[in-house]
Amino acid sequence: MAQAADAARTVILTVDDDPGVSRAVARDLRRRYGASYRIVRAESGESALDALRELKLRGDLVAVILADYRMPQMNGIEFLEQALDVYPGARRVLLTAYADTNAAIDAINVVDLDHYLLKPWDPPEEKLYPVLDDLLQAWRTSDHRPVPSTKVVGHRWSARSSDVREFLARNQVPYRWYSSDEPEGRRLLSAAGTDGTRLPLVITPDGTPLVEPDAPELAARVGLATTPTAEFYDLVVIGGGPAGLGAAVYGASEGLRTVLVERSATGGQAGQSSRIENYLGFPDGVSGAQLTDRARRQAAKFGAEILTAREVSGLEVNGAARIVRFSDGSAIAAHTVILATGVSYRQLQAPGCEELTSCGVFYGSALTEAPSCQGHDVYIVGGANSAGQAAMYLARGAKSVTLLVRGESLSASMSHYLIQQIEEAPNISVRARTVVDAAHGSGHLERLTLRDVDTGLTEQVDAQWLFVFIGAAPLTDWLDGTVLRDERGFILAGPDLSPDGRPPAGWELDRPPYHLETNVPGVFVAGDARAESAKRVASAVGEGAMAVMLVHRYLEQS
Repeated sequence: MAQAADAARTVILTVDDDPGVSRAVARDLRRRYGASYRIVRAESGESALDALRELKLRGDLVAVILADYRMPQMNGIEFLEQALDVYPGARRVLLTAYADTNAAIDAINVVDLDHYLLKPWDPPEEKLYPVLDDLLQAWRTSDHRPVPSTKVVGHRWSARSSDVREFLARNQVPYRWYSSDEPEGRRLLSAAGTDGTRLPLVITPDGTPLVEPDAPELAARVGLATTPTAEFYDLVVIGGGPAGLGAAVYGASEGLRTVLVERSATGGQAGQSSRIENYLGFPDGVSGAQLTDRARRQAAKFGAEILTAREVSGLEVNGAARIVRFSDGSAIAAHTVILATGVSYRQLQAPGCEELTSCGVFYGSALTEAPSCQGHDVYIVGGANSAGQAAMYLARGAKSVTLLVRGESLSASMSHYLIQQIEEAPNISVRARTVVDAAHGSGHLERLTLRDVDTGLTEQVDAQWLFVFIGAAPLTDWLDGTVLRDERGFILAGPDLSPDGRPPAGWELDRPPYHLETNVPGVFVAGDARAESAKRVASAVGEGAMAVMLVHRYLEQS
């Protein structure tokens, strides 16, 4: 009896244009192998190829293909030649009549045929099963390992391919990357009926091909929640960084009907950190991805909804309700809102950087690119903790890592423990008082022009990788006209709203705003988006928890 297959969806495919023969082959195969393999039959070469392409997109495995030699339009050898492009590892068997044995022998060289069987094969116990048993055993011992269900086919220097990989990775969606210029990548492109001029191609778990999908479509197709289950909540948390996740955990755990809305991926800037070593309770450090995953699962455990790839475009007040509007025109409402929108890295204004973004120039850690940096020279712009953490992580495989710092040294903005680690790393160097003057490259980064801030002297260096950490800007423009912000766009709250001791304009309650409350009653802010915040993971989580405490106080008095 055949041994169990390595995967439950492993297929044995048979194709014969004679319906009677096709059913007989499938019947004999099911009788022997049906408990361990799925038997798929087709009655023409074209329909069999369609079946193989569909199986390929779904990530199913094909162990053996049996094809009749004499079929109209496409004979068995022609079919197996094309099937070889889709499943090169499948074992190939040609069913022939005695008169066609010469053709079968020739096919051994044409399609690397594994065996040919003469019809009829009765009894199968003597003439069919022993042959297939040997072929299946050979297939099982070959490298036929299944890949994760989501597949991405792209190009190393495709900006959108890089963005999709980062989106999936940060949302904890397992995927397998295939380069479009490698054989398996080309096979997947062919199976999806696309020529690779538009990348990436994403193949979802159900086998659906998506060409250049945007974030909302991709999120919905790979199983991330994008649609709220209700129209009204006790609490809407906008932003999924440490502050937002902290608020979602505490809000949901304390009985509030809570929904968290995130525009890209939970974790925020902290989620992109390769290692956080100064967070309470993790003496050996923890990656931003690990911390984010734990917090996300914790929030979900308590019943918080988490919506991904939803862009918030407006906030309105309608009596006691706070209306949160999305960019697609839909909206949800709640008693209270916590703004935890965090910040985004400022863009490098040097010529060439905008055109090469995600093609060698990256903002934040872009950890999915780290394996490609192996053995290369890497440049990092920035002198704060995030830049230092990225330098230590990338230095594990890079030939060299150069930190470009505008200031005199790292001491003004980086934690002491990180400075010590950088000083001890043999392949990390720091160039103070140095900035990027320009980025050069055709299709991808090739060189950088560096400028000495003091002397004005410039030099060009070869570079394929530039990671930028040059300060942050709040994502708050959509609040204009509703929530008060300072001149840099950070949200004012609590005492900062009343520097002269008087309540903010339009404040109608007989109490001053709570500590994290904005000028709109029931709307609070937590984390990096708040003016004068500490910009640390621990303080952001703490503010998220504190904001929930103030939400309870607000609801009790409303």
